[in-house]
Amino acid sequence: MEQPEAILNRMIALHPKSIDLGLGRVSALLAKLGNPHHHLPPTIHIAGTNGKGSTSAFLRAMAEADGKRVHVYTSPHLVHFRERIRLGGTCVSDACLVEALLTCERANGGAPITFFEITTVAAFLLFAQNPADLLILEVGLGGRLDATNVIDFPAVSVITAIAHDHEGYLGSELDGIAREKAGIFKPGVPAIIAPQSDDVREVLEGEATRARTGLVAIAGQDWMAYEEHGRFIFQAESRFLDLPMPRLGGRHQLDNAGTAIAAIRTVFPEMSDDSIAKGLVKVDWPARLQRLTEGRLLSQLPPDAELWLDGGHNPQAGHALSSALADLEEKAPKPLLMIIGMLSTKKPQGYFAPFKGLAREIITVPVPNSDAGVDPVSLASIAQEKGIPASAAASLEEALKRFSLQQHKTAPRILIGGSLYVAGAALAANGTPPK
Repeated sequence: MEQPEAILNRMIALHPKSIDLGLGRVSALLAKLGNPHHHLPPTIHIAGTNGKGSTSAFLRAMAEADGKRVHVYTSPHLVHFRERIRLGGTCVSDACLVEALLTCERANGGAPITFFEITTVAAFLLFAQNPADLLILEVGLGGRLDATNVIDFPAVSVITAIAHDHEGYLGSELDGIAREKAGIFKPGVPAIIAPQSDDVREVLEGEATRARTGLVAIAGQDWMAYEEHGRFIFQAESRFLDLPMPRLGGRHQLDNAGTAIAAIRTVFPEMSDDSIAKGLVKVDWPARLQRLTEGRLLSQLPPDAELWLDGGHNPQAGHALSSALADLEEKAPKPLLMIIGMLSTKKPQGYFAPFKGLAREIITVPVPNSDAGVDPVSLASIAQEKGIPASAAASLEEALKRFSLQQHKTAPRILIGGSLYVAGAALAANGTPPK
């Protein structure tokens, strides 16, 4: 059997630009395959800048706790491409993936098409061929012109937190970015809007009205999610839920969990409170404030040292992560050391700023398997400009070795991140890839 990697490498070469937004190529290929996207399970379509993956993870955990068969499409992957496509609760097998990829490759006939477009078509083919109760479909980039936006009538459209990101494709103004994300709104389809800034919320409300969506449930207006006395409270007009705190750490995850509850209750209003509660405590989403408790990298560190991963990579993610780590520092003080690699399309100044006074030291590293990473020396200079001691290393392993040799009165808390590619490389090096 041909290996998936060989086919995926051929698909990368089908289009000279890795990102070229538009629906024409993907629609043409879908038509050649009999339009499998017209035969999908009930679909929750999710766009946004931050929180898409975590919201998807909460949705999946709740639906599966309720006994439902769930498909999921997310991107990017951390270690293996198969992570992007979950069929009925498990990552797609190599055999099924190869068959779908080859089918798409033959139907495409060498025509120009981006890697994300043709692999999205392969995912649609698999989702249509395998019955399920729910499909959780995450937008790749933007919304209006994203390859996933060929679906005509999802069960609900969800917009998670919107911030500056991918400005080369979506523009630099938040209202324009919000309009692009709101391009997934469809006539008659309910829309769920996560907590947003006032300006962004107004844009999304206006776009929902213009698209003639169905019910619009807006955070802070139609539903609220917050912590009270160590419990997670979800409150809407017709329901008050007193729930356990989500397993995923950080205050920002309360917003993502609340968004997921608002969406899942729209699709499955009969879902029990018990299923929602079970989903909150069973949810798993690697490289999102994930603590590694075993593995090769952790074994190289001093006893009692902590090793954490987080793939957040923009200023809003930096604020959320620094807030979560500050909460950890308050509960269990440890010196915070960071190993960071970032892509050149991001804004490291805004990412680093919230860590001043919190991080003791940052070591910057290259982004593995990418030519688009910021040079570690330049990245370290940016961290220094923000008032954080920083230096560059040639690799993740070298950075960890430096930290392991340092002497601290208290064993350190080490955070690896700045990019999902860096976090994925850490999982692979640790020998603990996503299951």
